[in-house]
Amino acid sequence: MGKVILITGPARSGKSEWAEYLAQQSGKKVVYVATATENPADAEWQKRIQAHQQRRPQDWVTLAVPVELSATLADVKPDTCLLVDSLGTWVTNLLEQDEVSWQNNITEFLDTVQLVAADMVFVAEEVGWGVIPAYPLGRQFRDRLGSLVRQLSTVCDVVYLVTAGHVLNLSVLGTPLPKEIDYEL
Repeated sequence: MGKVILITGPARSGKSEWAEYLAQQSGKKVVYVATATENPADAEWQKRIQAHQQRRPQDWVTLAVPVELSATLADVKPDTCLLVDSLGTWVTNLLEQDEVSWQNNITEFLDTVQLVAADMVFVAEEVGWGVIPAYPLGRQFRDRLGSLVRQLSTVCDVVYLVTAGHVLNLSVLGTPLPKEIDYEL
């Protein structure tokens, strides 16, 4: 298994920039996995995507992978650093899946992460620091992403929290919860 890094934090905190920095520092060929899909009808969304594209070095390979993330991870060569930005967008793209399909997808994803020989850097939005969403789809998104991030963190070599433009290495500063604690309701 290659080195697995998780970067989490709130919106506009610097998560993607930190992930890009770490990928560049790996010294390996970088494959950037964009989970967002372009939407020409949404100028503001396109502007966000373009800002990410303009920051990336031209020698990085970019793959648009809105859904088939596990298959993409499985195909990566060991001499690669894969940067996945972001898991929150990936969860959004799969939000219409029923609970059984979702759980199967997550199991496949986590199993694949543990088999890949390449280095991987995952960016994930931190959710649930505020009020519980008032609508079911919002609660489902928050719960699915929160659970995914928590499960992924258990197989990562390093977990970072980026907030207000500052990076905290949670693997050094924090203590993982014991595995026997059941966090599902």
